[in-house]
Amino acid sequence: MAPPRSKKRKPSFRRLLKTSNVKLDNKLKNRQFKKESNDKKHRKEQKKLRAAIKDAVLKTPLPLERYKKRPEDEEEEEFVESLPLDMMDEDDLEQIKAMAQKASFLTRDLSSSGPVHAKKRKGEQQGPETYEKMPRKMQPTEEKELIHLLPIKDKIRGLIPQSMEKPVVAKKAEEEEGGVPTGLEQFENEDEAVPGPALNPQEQLKLRTQKLTIRKLRIASLGSDILSDPTTNIKKLKELRAMLMETDPYVAVTVRKLVMVSLMEVFKDIVPSYRIRPLTETEKASKVKRETQQLREFEEGLVSQYKFYLENLEQTVKDWKQKKRKRSEAVSLQSYKGLAEVAIRCICELLVALPHFNFHNNIIVTVVPLMNDPVKRVSDMCCEAVKKLLKQDKQGQASLGTVKVISGLVKSRNYDVRPELLNVLICLRIKEVEVKKDTDDTAPKKKFMNYKDKRKNLSRMQRKWKKAEEKLEKELLEAEASESKDKKLKLHTETLNIVFLIYFRILKKAQKSILLPAVLEGLAKFAHLINLEFFDDLLNVLQHLIQSGDLTYRESLHCIQTAFNILSGQGDVLNIDPLKFYSHLYKTLLKLNAGASNDDISIVLRCLDVMLTKRRKQVTLQRALAFVKRLSTLSLHTLPNATVGILASNRTLMHTFPKCDILLDNEAQGSGVFLPELDEPEYCNPQNTALWELHTLKRHYHPVVRRFATHLCAGAPSEGSGALIVQLARRHPVELFEDYRAKDMTFNPPVAAPTTKKKDYFTIGPTLLDDTLKQQIDRVLSTEEEDPISLDFSAVLPQTNST
Repeated sequence: MAPPRSKKRKPSFRRLLKTSNVKLDNKLKNRQFKKESNDKKHRKEQKKLRAAIKDAVLKTPLPLERYKKRPEDEEEEEFVESLPLDMMDEDDLEQIKAMAQKASFLTRDLSSSGPVHAKKRKGEQQGPETYEKMPRKMQPTEEKELIHLLPIKDKIRGLIPQSMEKPVVAKKAEEEEGGVPTGLEQFENEDEAVPGPALNPQEQLKLRTQKLTIRKLRIASLGSDILSDPTTNIKKLKELRAMLMETDPYVAVTVRKLVMVSLMEVFKDIVPSYRIRPLTETEKASKVKRETQQLREFEEGLVSQYKFYLENLEQTVKDWKQKKRKRSEAVSLQSYKGLAEVAIRCICELLVALPHFNFHNNIIVTVVPLMNDPVKRVSDMCCEAVKKLLKQDKQGQASLGTVKVISGLVKSRNYDVRPELLNVLICLRIKEVEVKKDTDDTAPKKKFMNYKDKRKNLSRMQRKWKKAEEKLEKELLEAEASESKDKKLKLHTETLNIVFLIYFRILKKAQKSILLPAVLEGLAKFAHLINLEFFDDLLNVLQHLIQSGDLTYRESLHCIQTAFNILSGQGDVLNIDPLKFYSHLYKTLLKLNAGASNDDISIVLRCLDVMLTKRRKQVTLQRALAFVKRLSTLSLHTLPNATVGILASNRTLMHTFPKCDILLDNEAQGSGVFLPELDEPEYCNPQNTALWELHTLKRHYHPVVRRFATHLCAGAPSEGSGALIVQLARRHPVELFEDYRAKDMTFNPPVAAPTTKKKDYFTIGPTLLDDTLKQQIDRVLSTEEEDPISLDFSAVLPQTNST
């Protein structure tokens, strides 16, 4: 009978494949497990071995004391040692071997016959016999140094430590050997002891030129290789950066400077336009394409070399500041100043050129303290770099980081910093117009169809599709503009809060410091962005500063400009009478002249625009007339560019207040006499005077001043023969002041060359009034005699009777 058929189904081929894969996986796992267990055992054995070696080292037996012996005893011992071991009894040999295995055999006193590990009892006293048996201390021989070898492992005894004595060479032999150096030592000693032949200055210069040429070619070769293919040759950056550690004293300073500048230019060219972030563990473990892996290696190498380069630059500056000298002493302490200046210039260039790349905040932290450096050249260099950075920063991230560092520096130094540090803040690109007029205002807004247009022009299905399309477009527009606008507005708001915090701290705690002019100038620029809650307190502080009399005319002008910038913006809702600010400006105008204060006329022109033109409804006619008259008087004492700006401002006032034309009439208007020395514009009776200064300015040597004076004498017409040209009529007074500034002591506009031509001939004819003299001259010119005829003019003169 056949065996019963198995009920199990035969596995298919796929099933067999699957099973075999499982078995293979299990075998692989078993192998790995066995390998791990073996490695674990091996590690345990190594650990035990290291512990045994450590114990053996700690329990190293001390060598026996040796004593000087007589030569006869030494000969006997040598004879005994040379005897063979066969002459010894077996029992004695085994006993010696057993004692040798114990460490105490080497350390204990051989003269004692007691047990090895016997302890002394408390009541036991040492008798004289013990002292007799102890060896007397004599002059010991020199101890030999032991060298510990690797232990031997035995199955029965375990680890057996091994050691040997280091052979000691006699001193006499060392002296004999040391006296005759051989081989390389001889040349080294010759280099140290006997210097080479001294070079004269010409040879030193030639040697330096040769070395410097070799270094320059190497720098150029590495730089060109990196720039030609940065991804492949990124490792050469390390080689180029290693040249920053040049140790040759002939060319060390020059080579380091060249490498600093070369690396700066290389980084400016090869750095990408995005910030490189570190890879995560998941990204490192994932498999990527070959190109992607190459790009990752390039980015990682670039960031690391850029970091090391910045650290080298920063360390160079620190060494100069702390006056440290490196161990190599390749660079003298006097040369560190030049190296530090080159390093600071490189840092400033990277600050401006790479504001988006890694470590930019670290560069800001390095540069901002150098703005307060006592060396003027270093301070100016850093200030100019930060100004460029703030002017070109459109997003506001770099500006925010810079302002934070400046705020911390001013506070940490207790406001004892240079004014240039705060003058930099004026270059911030933060204005109300730029913040508000963003993408939503500049982009053309799409007009959507109303319900009537849809009903009239579209079908039902088209209206349905149109509605969905308009909804989608609205969502897209909101998502596109909201992120960038909100981010920019947030950064600008935070930056301004820090700036005003710096200004208000100085106004509160350091009103008499040298930083006050920079604070007032900054407040004058950003006053329209201050929160409405601070207006009342700030105006009181400014008024108190003006009344104190401690301010210069420039600082007081900034105070006035700040106050009216506040009142012309959100502060127009405040019920404040600024009459004292008008009176102070009216009094300050006569302090300006053609000297150093001529450049401050631009501040006066801005103040007049804010105080009179933009607040025309709050200004009386008497006040406007007084300012026009005093400005005309001031125009006689300033340089041509300031005179042009003042006359342009008078023209604007005459257009803003048409009744100012009474100053062009000689007849008095009303009662009273004009009081030019009175400092109150409301009570000086300006309506009873005339602008006689314009007639003097009509004969001015500057053509634009003459043109403006003639235009104002005619009543400042907008049309007709007395009108100005378009290029002058449409310009702001401040712009005219800047355009006609006499830079480099040159005339602006340039003087035209004379058009008359010189005559290259003399007119011969009836040019002489005396006929007799003319005939005599003609006779002399026409004669052909060799002897010259003497010209006797006295004979021609009429003879007069002597009296």
